[in-house]
Amino acid sequence: MIKKNNNIIVLGVIVSMAFAFLITSKVEAKDEPKEESSKLESYIKFTRILSIIEDKYVDDLNTSTVIDKALNGLLKNLDAHSTFMDAKSFKQLTVQTKGEFGGLGISVGMKDGALTVIAPLDDTPAFYAGVKSGDIIIKIDNKPTLEMDLDEAVSIMRGKPKTPIEITVFRKGEQKPLKIKIIRDIIKIQSVYAKKLETEKDILYIRVTNFDQKVAQGIIDALKKYPKTKGILLDLRNNPGGLLNQAIDVVDIFVDEGIIVSQKGRDKNDFEVYKAKKRNTLTDKPMVVLVNGGSASASEIVAGALQDHKRAVILGDKTFGKGSVQVVIPISEEEAIKITVARYFLPSDRTIQAVGITPDIIVRSGELVKQEENEFALKEKDLKLHLQSELEKIDTNETNITVKIEDNNSTDLNKTLITQEQLYNDAQLKSANDVLKALITLKR
Repeated sequence: MIKKNNNIIVLGVIVSMAFAFLITSKVEAKDEPKEESSKLESYIKFTRILSIIEDKYVDDLNTSTVIDKALNGLLKNLDAHSTFMDAKSFKQLTVQTKGEFGGLGISVGMKDGALTVIAPLDDTPAFYAGVKSGDIIIKIDNKPTLEMDLDEAVSIMRGKPKTPIEITVFRKGEQKPLKIKIIRDIIKIQSVYAKKLETEKDILYIRVTNFDQKVAQGIIDALKKYPKTKGILLDLRNNPGGLLNQAIDVVDIFVDEGIIVSQKGRDKNDFEVYKAKKRNTLTDKPMVVLVNGGSASASEIVAGALQDHKRAVILGDKTFGKGSVQVVIPISEEEAIKITVARYFLPSDRTIQAVGITPDIIVRSGELVKQEENEFALKEKDLKLHLQSELEKIDTNETNITVKIEDNNSTDLNKTLITQEQLYNDAQLKSANDVLKALITLKR
């Protein structure tokens, strides 16, 4: 029976040619490994199914549409990060590292099959709306995310500035899903913020929000601006990662020799090592690095490398655990595939993938409860001459005062100083500051 559909004729020719090649190969090379024959049989099966879909499926589909769907499904089922990019998604890819786009300011990833917030970006609509690292997005504008891939979810969340969107999330500790309304805006990302602490002027606080192409230079500029710094607080919390070369350059600023990170592919030859160079090292000052569950990819490389080199104390919560390497391979002028080709390994040869970085000191996020000094607390000098007079002051209605400070894990990025109040608002930052002061004292 002759098919009028030219695409089906083409597929039929492909099947026939594959059969002919398979038969010829078997005749000419009887010792050919079974794997090669199996490959050919799989190709034939694929073209057969395409032909059947075109011929029998209830809706009229052409070959191009069917193959695009097949490629999308193929890559999506490899892992959470591999994907087929059509013209629209391929164009959007370049937007992410340029520093400005319309959307929510939210970094997402697939974790255990669920669309999970890696981190909201600082000073963005998602950040101010209360989206948190670890939130599982179950709906976007009432569309279930169960069958969505990453690119589709990101595409829906991005949009024209000043337009509304609603996401529904599961959050650990909450009894029911939360609906969060957000107004999209232009997302302008400033990747590096540097400031001093109000109470500790010799400590430099550097916040890195993501690893775009300006991060290493931003840190270099901060170090040059504050040359008398005695210690460095590097805050990588809620940093979803970014460019590998920037992560390498940042570690190189603080480490003068040794492996920073390596990546290993499928075979022994697919192996690359990145090492520190002494000429790039700018400081040997004591360091504490802050991380949490929103620290991923490039952030984990930096934290893990500094930890392995014993160059910094890592403090906070366990990181996200994204340690795989993706490359974008164009397959036409407008289309490409993003595919996982390797995994990252830290200097100690440990992996990040699905494991993350465990801090040297674990401190949960939240506020500190500030205890005001009790004027009635007895000291040695009070026990004799002053005891009676102090007891007479007591008003039986008076009690100790406890000041509860509102939970806030973020500093005000637009101010040049971190206040004492902000330190007490952030238990992790306060603990990091205390540890760093001890390290500075030990180095004297």
